[in-house]
Amino acid sequence: MFNKKMTKSALESLMFIWGEPLEAKDAAEACGITKEEAMECFLELQQEYDQEGRGLLIRRINNSFQYATRAENADYIEKLCTPVKTRRLSQAALEVLAIVAYKQPVTKSEIDSIRGIKCDRVIEGLAAKDLVCEKGRSEGIGRPILYGTTETFLKQFGFTSLKELPEIEDLESVLHMDDQDVERMDMQISIEEMEHVIEEENDINRYDP
Repeated sequence: MFNKKMTKSALESLMFIWGEPLEAKDAAEACGITKEEAMECFLELQQEYDQEGRGLLIRRINNSFQYATRAENADYIEKLCTPVKTRRLSQAALEVLAIVAYKQPVTKSEIDSIRGIKCDRVIEGLAAKDLVCEKGRSEGIGRPILYGTTETFLKQFGFTSLKELPEIEDLESVLHMDDQDVERMDMQISIEEMEHVIEEENDINRYDP
């Protein structure tokens, strides 16, 4: 019989041990319940943590869940922990990542045409950081590879799904990450620079027969 209290306790333990985003279906199998029951418990736990203002929160990424610390506690964490070396994304990498995020699935040639410069090495670097990945092949000539963003991208930006991607005028607030995320990746970029990338894209679309 489904015992919600025991299940929620078990899910907390599983998230703590797992570390990475834990898929609801995997948690359901471990607890001997349905995926729907696992989702119900995960969402209730997420709400409870938010309402009680605990130091940990439960972050949802598609149908996976993971523990994270609250941004407002970053100063305390920084005082306790030795700062880790940051990994910086170049301006070119940020531009390509933005294009992939908003145009996906997209080919390298489409990215090249928007930026006016080859992006092969940039794509390789983003793939190595698990921010972009292959999403199949285009039906066009030569069937080029299509690229899209990954769950790691969602996690780094704090999105639940791609539906939460902001309008371009709101992008600056998303790209200025909290201290925790900046420790892993410095993604700060001005809105003027990002708008320039999107303007180039719009110009190409406007004149493309």
